[in-house]
Amino acid sequence: MVSEHASPLAALGGVDAGGQNVHVAALSIALARRGHDVTVYTRRDDPELPREVLIRPRLKVVHIDAGPASHVPKDALLPYMDRLAEGIADDWGARPPDLVHAHFWMSGLAALDAGRRPGGARVPVVQTFHALGTVKRRHQGSEDTSPSQRRWLEPAVGRSVDRIIATCSDEVFELKAMGIDPAKVSIAPCGVDLQLFAALGAPAPRPRAHRILSVGRLVPRKGVDLVIRALPLLREAGFDDVELLIVGGGGDAAVTGADPEARRLSELARELGVENQVTLRGQVPREDMAGILRSADAVVCAPWYEPFGIVPLEAMACGVPVVAAAVGGLTDSVVDRGTGLLVPPQDPSAIAAAVAELLADPDLRAELGRAGQQRARTRFSWERVAAETEKAYQLTLAGSAGTLLEPMEGAAL
Repeated sequence: MVSEHASPLAALGGVDAGGQNVHVAALSIALARRGHDVTVYTRRDDPELPREVLIRPRLKVVHIDAGPASHVPKDALLPYMDRLAEGIADDWGARPPDLVHAHFWMSGLAALDAGRRPGGARVPVVQTFHALGTVKRRHQGSEDTSPSQRRWLEPAVGRSVDRIIATCSDEVFELKAMGIDPAKVSIAPCGVDLQLFAALGAPAPRPRAHRILSVGRLVPRKGVDLVIRALPLLREAGFDDVELLIVGGGGDAAVTGADPEARRLSELARELGVENQVTLRGQVPREDMAGILRSADAVVCAPWYEPFGIVPLEAMACGVPVVAAAVGGLTDSVVDRGTGLLVPPQDPSAIAAAVAELLADPDLRAELGRAGQQRARTRFSWERVAAETEKAYQLTLAGSAGTLLEPMEGAAL
């Protein structure tokens, strides 16, 4: 595995990591359990980090010196990908893996470089993008901080790798529009930790009759402001004893107001007269999230766009209905009127109407919650995701070597 900016150790350490950290960590653990030897390569961002960390039998993380040993924003990492590739190839030495799986487009550059060096063995490369620059530019415009080279390098990665694993059906259409052959694309969704996230267990306390929950990084594209704008509409509909709990952001900065987006959200709540209904919680240890999810009547996910989204899965696994914008991977994970309610994107009135329907009907909430829990357990376990990912590896190896690895037991990734 290559994950240049998102170390699995962040997710395993209980830090408020992003979706890619969680994905790489959980998928790697599940593959190791299935008998694969997995090495995750990531960039050293702290001088105190050891060269190697053994997570469990068959799974280790290797830190590569590529750029300064400090935090560097992911959009500023491109100049260091050649050094990352060199470090990966050096670590392989004369024993390259059977396959390399890159996460994010810059990791794809490093993986292709390491796996196709002159004089070395050609290592098949599988790519998961997690997010596409074309989609990001479409929605963020001038706010997109990606390096300009992403416009041509990301499609080049897609055309050059042996196989792409998309996380949702919507991504397949986006890849085709980028000139990538859909025949080389497999689909394996994100998963959810079903031991950590479950309906059984005590809910966290809540101060009001109703609680709706928003979870995620505090950036404008996540649409948390849309949920705040829905609160006055809920009040007009007769639901004024409602707390909006916002979890996420840069540690205490989200609580103190030092975070720019947290400050913008707080100011919006004051302007709308709902500041006493909005609670910014900041970062929460991962092990506390299940209780917080169980305390909510509904979880609202209202991003402008979303490559997949793990939060809806975590909510569903906890038996909580989801109100989600009908964008990207959310249309795959949330079944409208089956496990939650889908609403048009960037529409506070639609959010308010959906939440009001759920708050007014406890039986509907319970029905959607039960169905969501069942869907999470049967469709989105990491064991199933790992099995589907393994099928993509089989196709990749069959295409590059002419034969399947039979059995897959003991393959090195």
